Amino acid sequence: MKLLSAKFDPEAKSIVIQAEVDFEQFEQFAEPLAAALDCEIRERQWGADRHQWLLNFEGSPVWLHYEFYGDICWLSVDSAKDVDVLHFLSGLLKSYIHITEEDLHG
Repeated sequence: MKLLSAKFDPEAKSIVIQAEVDFEQFEQFAEPLAAALDCEIRERQWGADRHQWLLNFEGSPVWLHYEFYGDICWLSVDSAKDVDVLHFLSGLLKSYIHITEEDLHG
């Protein structure tokens, strides 16, 4: 699991994650991410260009999304009462962010 950045947006109730994700092998990214966040995987949904997994963190539902065409990955919650959970998870993600010179200069 290689994370490049994670940006917490409390107003959008989300964390936008920049990472190296292979759409066809999404579980190789998502399962370690869920484990790193101490989340239980409750449900896995996917379509032609999107993955959406329902995770559980200590009783709070957290959605993990990935859209292929936009190459965008994010975590979200449905309820404003769970925004604090996202804030906590964003802190956990920081220890997994790795940026190299190649990442900076392409």
